[in-house]
Amino acid sequence: MKIQFALLFILLIGVFACKENKPSPPDQEPSFSIGLISTSYGKMYFWLHNETPLHKAKFIELANAKHYNQFTFNRVVKNFVIQGGCPDSVQYFKDSPYLLDPEFNDSLKHIYGALGMGRDNNAGKQSNACQIYIVNKEQGLPNLDGDYMIFGQIIQGTEVLETIEKVATDGNDKPLVDIPMEVSIQAFTAQELKNSFGFEVL
Repeated sequence: MKIQFALLFILLIGVFACKENKPSPPDQEPSFSIGLISTSYGKMYFWLHNETPLHKAKFIELANAKHYNQFTFNRVVKNFVIQGGCPDSVQYFKDSPYLLDPEFNDSLKHIYGALGMGRDNNAGKQSNACQIYIVNKEQGLPNLDGDYMIFGQIIQGTEVLETIEKVATDGNDKPLVDIPMEVSIQAFTAQELKNSFGFEVL
């Protein structure tokens, strides 16, 4: 049966519009979403945990929307965390549209290089996806487990984390020189992850 040109054109538009969301063909290796935080000191790459789907999805959504790029690393504490994204203020935490219920998982700990989401002292321990932090204490921060959400882990760029940790700060732990952040999502196959970072997908 002959397909009318107009109908064919509409079908082609639909195909191209949905191309990015189509699953990989059987002969094509699937890709994984990796978080990339670029700074003036270099780049940090993060594996995003599947065990925390809500936090992972919201982080990807805000990164793709370039939401984090308007902020800086506004809190740097040696042997604790470097924190970026929205500041600790009522403006960004009261009635925030980015609140997420916790997805605590016993397998995800505050080890060195863990990527987490900040929160205020709300009773439900809801994360505010607007704010992220990275653990920079070699021994980890087990006292935060079960209270704050971990949703990722650094797989490359620890030297950047160490450099930022050492910058001069004021009495409020704010760097004396702003450290802008640019957050994006990169796609890697399992083989590319192994070749680029020595990271193996289990």
